Amino acid sequence: MSSWAVSRVSGSVQDLEQLFREHYAMLYRTAYGLLKNAADAEDVPQTIFLRLLRSGMTPDARSNPKGYLFRATVNLSLDKIRSRKREVFIGTAQQIEIAEPDSDTNDLEALNLRLSEAIAQLEPEAAQIVLLRYLHDQSDADIAKLLGTSRGAIAMRLFRARARLKKLMRISGEGK
Repeated sequence: MSSWAVSRVSGSVQDLEQLFREHYAMLYRTAYGLLKNAADAEDVPQTIFLRLLRSGMTPDARSNPKGYLFRATVNLSLDKIRSRKREVFIGTAQQIEIAEPDSDTNDLEALNLRLSEAIAQLEPEAAQIVLLRYLHDQSDADIAKLLGTSRGAIAMRLFRARARLKKLMRISGEGK
């Protein structure tokens, strides 16, 4: 490899390393907010940065790295939630009886699971807006700036996403 190519590659690795340091906490918090599992939440940012390392920075990632990384985190987390629903565990091991935690803990965990599954059923952009607003406590104006759209568009999409979430939560609650 020429010295120019080496410096170009090491420069992009350094850029990715800097982006990783700057945004890891937000990406982890986003993934954990959806996945409710620390190991899976740690895997999401690492997977995104490995993909960027392999394929390079896209124009979208260069122009708005925070927005790009957030969208990639939400999309990958939603994919993991969807794949959990499809997983089938086949085994011959005996089932282990586990003591039931108190019902308040069970109810809260069940509600969190239903909410994560409902968010996974939203369109990716709607899920991103809901997470930015309620998980990251961002204002409509901040979300609009991050996603490159108007504040009014964000307000309308958030309104629709909340209505859809309410409907999805009601449906999943009836199926209990």
